[in-house]
Amino acid sequence: MGTKNLTRKPPASMATASTTLLLSLALLASAAVASPSPDADSISRFQEYLRIDTAQPAPDYAAAVAFLRDQASEAGLEARTLELAAGKPLLLLRWPGRRPSLPSILLNSHTDVVPSEPQKWDHPPFSAALDEASGRIYARGSQDMKCVGMQYLEAIRCLRSAGFVPDRNIYITFVPDEEIGGHEGVELFVSSKEFKEMNVGLVLDEGLASPGEEYRVFYAERSPWWLTIKAKGAPGHGAKLYDGSAMENLIKSMEAIRRFRTSQFNLVKSGEKAEGDVVSVNFAYLKAGTPTPTGFVMNLQPSEAEVGLDIRIPPSAHVEALERRLVEEWAPSSRNLTCEAEVI
Repeated sequence: MGTKNLTRKPPASMATASTTLLLSLALLASAAVASPSPDADSISRFQEYLRIDTAQPAPDYAAAVAFLRDQASEAGLEARTLELAAGKPLLLLRWPGRRPSLPSILLNSHTDVVPSEPQKWDHPPFSAALDEASGRIYARGSQDMKCVGMQYLEAIRCLRSAGFVPDRNIYITFVPDEEIGGHEGVELFVSSKEFKEMNVGLVLDEGLASPGEEYRVFYAERSPWWLTIKAKGAPGHGAKLYDGSAMENLIKSMEAIRRFRTSQFNLVKSGEKAEGDVVSVNFAYLKAGTPTPTGFVMNLQPSEAEVGLDIRIPPSAHVEALERRLVEEWAPSSRNLTCEAEVI
């Protein structure tokens, strides 16, 4: 899932181990930037992973897990496939440490990716096309988050080839269903006996995509709220003016939400806050109108309208104040509005 918070400070030895792993990732990136001919095998492996179509709503999990198990075998890692929900395999890898009684480190990533609109891409989204001049690879999931999963494996390859052996067990997980809430992926996993037996002390996971060559490390991440606001009103002829129509009620809410979004975005634009420190709000969809075989009925005001919002809340946010804003300003019952929120 998208919410990963560290609840305790790791001991110094654990911090050293995690720093070593992060340093290895950074060295890999630096080598790729500094050299005109980065490791062709690493790039080829990354492209192969990207070419597996794991887009929701029908991800090819089986192909992804089969590929990753082969990579784990080549890297000398132990591998187990857990199917905590039918048809949704979770791959669990282990790099044994010299002192397995110590709290372990978990490196997590997800195999599924969001859908795409292929006709709007310069390259097919699962072609993993490489632009030789810029070094860019074009593919759905290239940042979110197949790159991170492969970086884990490539870093471990480098560390093992250098003879490094970790003090504690290092686990690597490739989980399903993150893009649709993770309810049949990591949510089931953290309740399983397998997870409890891992004695996890520190988790590293995805954060924000980096716009440059640097790696940024975050100690917490915003929690998603997927919010649906529904409006109702009396239907009417398109030529008449009515107070309190469904569309009018919903648009008033959308205007209030847009003003709040602008206020948060202005904090980022001014440099006062980082993107991960504000409440982000994005409109995901708008549904209204009476459909016809060729479009919509234009001379009828609909009785219902609906908008979907993707809201991300940082750990520092005043959640109670946001909930009051939602009830009193964004979806007040006085305007025939209701809302449902899925908290991830």
